[in-house]
Amino acid sequence: MDILISNSSGVPLYEQIEEQIKRQIMTGELQEGDALPSMRILAKELKISIITTKRAYEDLERDGFIESVTGKDSFVKGINSDIVKENMLFAIQELLETAVDKAFMGKVTLDELQEMLKLLYEEKNI
Repeated sequence: MDILISNSSGVPLYEQIEEQIKRQIMTGELQEGDALPSMRILAKELKISIITTKRAYEDLERDGFIESVTGKDSFVKGINSDIVKENMLFAIQELLETAVDKAFMGKVTLDELQEMLKLLYEEKNI
C-alpha cells in the first residue's frame, strides 16, 4: 500500500491518509479483506505520530471503508458502491456550489466554467 504525505499541502496528515486509502479501495487497488498495515507500522513508515494514523483509521472505520478486529489488524470492508457514489456526489455538489459562487464573484461565464471543468476532468482521465 503506497501512501505519500506532504507536510506543506495544507491538508491535515490524517485526511491525506484517509483520502489515499479511500482512493485505493474505490479503484480496486485494495480489495475486500485486504489487511492494512497496523497503525504503529504505518506511523513508523510515514514518520508520523501514531495518533495521526489512529485518527485516519477511526475515520475510515466510521465511514465504512475498513473494519478493525481487536487484537488483530484492520481490513478493507466490502463497500456498497451506490452509497459511496451518493456520498461522492454530495461532496462534489458542495464543492461545485463554492465554485459557482466564486464564478459569479469573478464574472466567469457558464461557458468558461464548463470549459475549465472539462479540461480538469480530461487532465485527470488521461
